Amino acid sequence: MDYKKAGVDIEAGYKSVELMKEHIAKTMRPEVLGGIGGFSGAFSMNAFKNMEEPTLVSGTDGVGTKLKLAFLMDKHDTVGIDCVAMCVNDIACAGGEPLFFLDYIACGKNYPEKIAEIVKGVTDGCVQSEAALIGGETAEMPGFYPEDEYDLAGFAVGIVDKKDLITGEMLKEGDVLIGMASSGVHSNGFSLVRKVFEMTRESLDTYYDELGKTLGEALIAPTKIYVKALKSIKENGVKIHACSHITGGGFYENVPRMLKEGTHAVIEKDSYPVPPVFRLLAQKGQIEEQMMYNTYNMGLGMILAVDEKDVDKTMEAIKASGETPYIVGKITAGDKGVTLC
Repeated sequence: MDYKKAGVDIEAGYKSVELMKEHIAKTMRPEVLGGIGGFSGAFSMNAFKNMEEPTLVSGTDGVGTKLKLAFLMDKHDTVGIDCVAMCVNDIACAGGEPLFFLDYIACGKNYPEKIAEIVKGVTDGCVQSEAALIGGETAEMPGFYPEDEYDLAGFAVGIVDKKDLITGEMLKEGDVLIGMASSGVHSNGFSLVRKVFEMTRESLDTYYDELGKTLGEALIAPTKIYVKALKSIKENGVKIHACSHITGGGFYENVPRMLKEGTHAVIEKDSYPVPPVFRLLAQKGQIEEQMMYNTYNMGLGMILAVDEKDVDKTMEAIKASGETPYIVGKITAGDKGVTLC
């Protein structure tokens, strides 16, 4: 008996690492010390010593049951973007600049080419967010996961000068809410998606005119990364008063998280186009509108509040970064919460 006969192939692990290296190299930043393969990743903080009060911000998350689609579609090169996005968007909406990322892949059997595909997606997300992939772990766990399945999670660290943290304390009545378009469902609410739509290859390969693509293509579209957009706003001299990453819990859970006591968010539902995938989901599943807005991003992946005088500058900065902004509402005085009208 040996480890391979027990279900763990060390040689496959070595091959996975070799296949990853060319992708990981694309994410490197000058602050990264050492190479891939050590027991830890090292990152120099020397470049940030001129900050008044350098503050680390962090985020961790996974892809969730969206991975079930990747298994069915045998498409593994974009879920890594989802994993990075879920972490770095949280950092960015606090005002932070993502610095580095680490991933964790647990699988039933290590297929090196599949692992390399997953990591390629992770590196694509890191490139989009300008974060370095400085380490990770691939754990082969036979008997715990089915051979053809895996889980993917990650962890990111960023930095911000404490005076630039977005805390919501600057929020005031009259501030304008600006939303940035999502790419679709992103990485939340897939347990409900999988109840509404039959999870078979045939179902996912079905083409819908209203989507302009197959159901699978619409659902697996990777989560938008808003790091560059938020950085562009800052570089254009705009102070964001509050910011919310619209993830699990939709509008009703996430928007109040960016508010301070005595402020209320009012969002106009017809102020931006709701992507057709959400209309199809609501129709097929007979899901009430409030539940849709309480579960999904409904087309807005990030919502931020700025002073009314900064609206035009903010809109232009977002457009310059390649994202699509909409003026979606305003801040009023009132109980901490959100009204959709």
